[in-house]
Amino acid sequence: MRTIESILLRYTGLIWAMLGPLGSWAVFAIAGIDSAFFGIPLDPVVATYVYQKPAHFLLYVLMAAAGSAAGSILLYVIGYKGGEALLIKRMPRAKFQQIRKLFDRHEFWTVMFPSMVPPPFPFKLFVLAAAAFEMNFAHFLLAIFVGRFVRFLILAFLVLKFGPVVVSTMALLVHKHMLAISIVLAVAVAAWVLLWYRRRPRTVSD
Repeated sequence: MRTIESILLRYTGLIWAMLGPLGSWAVFAIAGIDSAFFGIPLDPVVATYVYQKPAHFLLYVLMAAAGSAAGSILLYVIGYKGGEALLIKRMPRAKFQQIRKLFDRHEFWTVMFPSMVPPPFPFKLFVLAAAAFEMNFAHFLLAIFVGRFVRFLILAFLVLKFGPVVVSTMALLVHKHMLAISIVLAVAVAAWVLLWYRRRPRTVSD
């Protein structure tokens, strides 16, 4: 554990030396790149800023969430233009139908819950699906913002309490238990959809 902490503290110092002068806009930019193009270790960046300036933790959480939502716009455009054919090329037909049912029942939660899960969860797949199934654009951005806000807020609280070493610990746990996390996520979405369906106003056709 001491070795991991030592490496992480060195990495923290390197990140802060490069990005510290840019302030919260660096968090916004990196979050946008992470969502739009390729995965960047965003959690260590947010953790570094929070650890170095704990009084500004909420600002960094907000900027990371906003950057993630903004960066997802590019993938939304790609998914919207590619349509369902783009998704079918990237997943088995059965999985495609499963995701489509989730979006038909409650699209907001189907985007928000995955946005809370750290890598290597395939979040970009849900972004493309939201666009292909023509999810309301404003709801799409709000779902990503809320999910990312919750994710980074939890991260910030953990860093404030335990220090930056929590980032490496979380990464190891996520990689080791990705299947379990995915199952819990799927159950949570299904439970919420079922609860929403039972509580919704009944119509004559029902």
